[in-house]
Amino acid sequence: MTIVQNEVYLFPRIITTMNIIIAGSGEVGSHLAKLLSYESQEITLIDSNKENLSFPNSHLDIKVIHGDCSSVSILKNAEVSSADLFIAVTEMQSVNLTSCFLAKQLGAKKTIARISNSELIEKNGVDISVLGIEELISPETLASDEIKLVISQSVFNDAFEFEDGALLTLGLKVHESAPLVGKSVVEAAGILPEMHFFPIAIKRENETIIPRGDTVFQAADRIVFMTTPGGDEELIKLSGKDNHEIKNIMILGGGRIGRKVAKDLSENDLNVKLVESNKEKAQELADELADCLVILGDGTNVELLEDEDIDQMDAFISVTGDSETNIMSCLMAKSKGITKTIALVENIDYYKLSQISGIDTLINKKLLAANTISKYVRSGEVVAISQLSNMNAELLEFIVRKDSKICDKEIKELDFPRSAIISGVIRDGEGHIVLGDFKLLENDRVVVCFLMDSIKKVEKFF
Repeated sequence: MTIVQNEVYLFPRIITTMNIIIAGSGEVGSHLAKLLSYESQEITLIDSNKENLSFPNSHLDIKVIHGDCSSVSILKNAEVSSADLFIAVTEMQSVNLTSCFLAKQLGAKKTIARISNSELIEKNGVDISVLGIEELISPETLASDEIKLVISQSVFNDAFEFEDGALLTLGLKVHESAPLVGKSVVEAAGILPEMHFFPIAIKRENETIIPRGDTVFQAADRIVFMTTPGGDEELIKLSGKDNHEIKNIMILGGGRIGRKVAKDLSENDLNVKLVESNKEKAQELADELADCLVILGDGTNVELLEDEDIDQMDAFISVTGDSETNIMSCLMAKSKGITKTIALVENIDYYKLSQISGIDTLINKKLLAANTISKYVRSGEVVAISQLSNMNAELLEFIVRKDSKICDKEIKELDFPRSAIISGVIRDGEGHIVLGDFKLLENDRVVVCFLMDSIKKVEKFF
């Protein structure tokens, strides 16, 4: 998974339970409420649609309020004056901005707003902080950035950047002919002694494994590695795959995500074809995207795609507003021999099908948004978060504080849980793949991979 960080606002270390109000009980809000309720946070969920509150009310240990989150009386009823964090994630950008402004005026300590217009995030002279909003989250921007990173790493999936690429996670499925098969982690490291990568999680059948030195790689394992610059080339040698350069790309769907991805990729000298079924939108895209070929037509029409040489494409990206269309069109593209397929899925449940459906990468912008927001309510100084697709594992990036248990300690001295692993360290902007004799210092950025049920054990070290 990829999240490209915007300006980061660090929250203080959490000593006690936080009082968090979430405005909007759609997929982002309900998923976020579910994540945070498991961590014993004090959650209040507001939504104007009573049906949206039915499941959270009956299944989660949270408080729900039926009403308009941009109403002062509703916010007061939610006791917003005592809120440590107010998060507005309704489908309406204007409602999110307004409710955050009101929440701040009424005493909320921190506010986060979900937006649909990514221009508000870009450096364009607009200072959103005057409204009392600390952070803006654009699910469309997060999804676009993830797609671009996946395209840049054609052999891999589960890509996630830390500190502009100082560290990078890359996932791959081990081919039976790969040199890794049958070797332990220690033995595999011996193949390339100047190693710039390290395995941090393995998906084997239905089990997620945090590997140790004696863990033996098997054919068909899905392995996620932490790498520093150059590690991707080393991994390709061990994967048994060819590094297939992506040059020709077809994108299905000209919405916000498709438009942004097409613009960015075509500006990077890639040959991009964008298929859009709406005539007016297609004309608008053609006028805007000078370096991209815009095709008016139904992207689910196999004959149309064949006429546009789909079999000559290196990557196929389907980002229409319909998840089923995206999945089916990617499966069709895969049947034509396309190396890399990426599908946008709106339903969070579909995301769990990743690596099972035959599609290389499934992206859910709402899950990206929820995971990005949840970093602000973690203990310690958490600055990045990612959940590995189809794995019961998560990545967190912590900042080492002077008073944390790991400061001035070598990794081998720590009684770190076996269900977690220190995956890498960023020091002074440089990424390090670390072993037991690496000493952790104040202000180091430490990336930890852990099984989902061990979060509390990990947080105690920071």
